[in-house]
Amino acid sequence: MAAEMLRTEGKNRMMVFKNKGKDQEEMRRRRNEVTVELRKNKRDETLQKRRNVPIDLTDEEDVDKHLVDLSKINLKELVMKAASKDPTVQLQAVQSARKLLSSDRNPPIDRLIDSGILPILVDCLEQHNSPSLQFEAAWALTNIASGTSSQTQAVVSAGAVPHFLRLLLSSQQNVCEQAVWALGNIIGDGPVSRDYVIELGVVRPLLMFIKPDIPISFLRNVTWVIVNLCRNKDPPPPVQTIKEILPALNMLIHHTDINILVDTVWALSYLTDGGNSQIQLVIDSGVVPRLIPLLSHKEVKVQTAALRAVGNIVTGTDEQTQVVLNCDALSYFPNLLTHTREKICKEAVWFLSNVTAGNQSQVQAVIDAGLLPLIIRNLANGEFQTQKEAAWAISNLTISGNEEQVARMIQEGVIEPFCNLLDCKDTQVVQVVLDGINNMLKLAGSQFDQLATMIEECSGLTKIEELQNHDNIDIYKLAFEIIEQYFSGDANDTSVEPQTQIVEPIFDFDNTPGGGFKF
Repeated sequence: MAAEMLRTEGKNRMMVFKNKGKDQEEMRRRRNEVTVELRKNKRDETLQKRRNVPIDLTDEEDVDKHLVDLSKINLKELVMKAASKDPTVQLQAVQSARKLLSSDRNPPIDRLIDSGILPILVDCLEQHNSPSLQFEAAWALTNIASGTSSQTQAVVSAGAVPHFLRLLLSSQQNVCEQAVWALGNIIGDGPVSRDYVIELGVVRPLLMFIKPDIPISFLRNVTWVIVNLCRNKDPPPPVQTIKEILPALNMLIHHTDINILVDTVWALSYLTDGGNSQIQLVIDSGVVPRLIPLLSHKEVKVQTAALRAVGNIVTGTDEQTQVVLNCDALSYFPNLLTHTREKICKEAVWFLSNVTAGNQSQVQAVIDAGLLPLIIRNLANGEFQTQKEAAWAISNLTISGNEEQVARMIQEGVIEPFCNLLDCKDTQVVQVVLDGINNMLKLAGSQFDQLATMIEECSGLTKIEELQNHDNIDIYKLAFEIIEQYFSGDANDTSVEPQTQIVEPIFDFDNTPGGGFKF
């Protein structure tokens, strides 16, 4: 009981002393909110559905002529011929339907669905004595399933999925590959379709295709389907499915083909975006040491995917974050934080904001890697979304870091660019900055006057005063409390000092590199 009381007392003291109302659990929740926001803002890097359009039609004049001819086809007659008992007539009709769906710039998917041809195409998948018919029907259904959700569901409702799964065992490679493609489009329609296909047993036969003699185009399709299996968090893929897929991803991450590598790393990023238990599954698979070096890959697409994946891992527990740091991940960040692409800089700062929300040794690792000046540079000069992530990184450090670590950050020149964000339009950023300033002032101890002067001289105090009239209740309350506690006439009165005082000097500005701060 005594030990429990001490733990509770310690926790309460930290909440009062450092940042009232924000313990580590709360910080992690907010970190996940940032993750969600980044997910919403990002462009989807790999298409969930793909049409199978032939690449051998290079003569535009011939293609256009072909389209005119196809546009004159009588759909009612086409459906009748597709159901013909004459194999030649049937194959020609199904092939014509496939061409309508694969060659036209605006394929008439709904018209074909309404024509009633879907059940006929599904039946053609069962014609094992005619692989050509199976292939053409699978191709047509693939392209119907590449459309809207309702179009994809029309293929599912027609009973195509069990037939596609059986075609994975076909002796004809082109039939197998087309079935893989069709299943990828259906799985990509969302978690309900994904789980339906998983329940019917897609994973094991799909993974059997990952072998040395598989053609590269086929393996690219298989990898893309694996990406779709890993997508979606509401709900996430079944745990057993993840466990089955991870060894395959561990193999594919060694592949030299850029398309396969990019898809493999995106698959890992989706799995690590599903909460701490999924992060742990990925860690336990042993893939992390192979993932980290991809942060310096010459291909930006690979870098981007790798940064997202490792960034998701450090949204987990301190122990999970440490796995990434133990792989020397921070050594890659000087280049990432100064990357020519702003998107890379933004996500690199987001990554570090999750590390600075960790424990003090992790905060120290960021400092020892020389990353504070680069975070501050992005805070000062980055685009707004990058500045926003940098504000989180700074504010989190004021919560997780100790007095010396916060002092080091102030010595590096964080105050002015941090205060500059106080008049931005984003209320979340304003609150994050106010939180950080409040924490710094609480930790200032005997160096309080110097810190207060720095805030005042960069117009930070003026901006905080103006925020007392802000529409957001949390912002104006916090701004009022900061002014009342630290900048009113009674600010030096011990009765309004923070409840827990630090006796030792905290900010040794006189020893700052370059001669210290001059006011």
